[in-house]
Amino acid sequence: MRVSQDMAETTALRAVAFIVADEAARAGLLRMTGIGPDNLRHGLDDPAVLAGVLEFLLANEPRLLSFCRENGLDPRLPAAAHRRLTRGEGLSDPDL
Repeated sequence: MRVSQDMAETTALRAVAFIVADEAARAGLLRMTGIGPDNLRHGLDDPAVLAGVLEFLLANEPRLLSFCRENGLDPRLPAAAHRRLTRGEGLSDPDL
């Protein structure tokens, strides 16, 4: 699945909104990434922060599927967005 940088960033920002709307998910994101709420807020234009949000989302299939269903997205999109934001580090995907 090909994803532009803009689409990857938009997907990640939608994931941020989805995660922070749920108190347990928000706490889990902050715990898993080690980022504080202020750093998250100020890092929304940083591809590494956005990739971390997507990584958190991808680690929980029920949450991932709920996010995709709620946003009308193909469930493969968050993984493709993560690959784009990390420039495919450690992955081999010719569709980047």
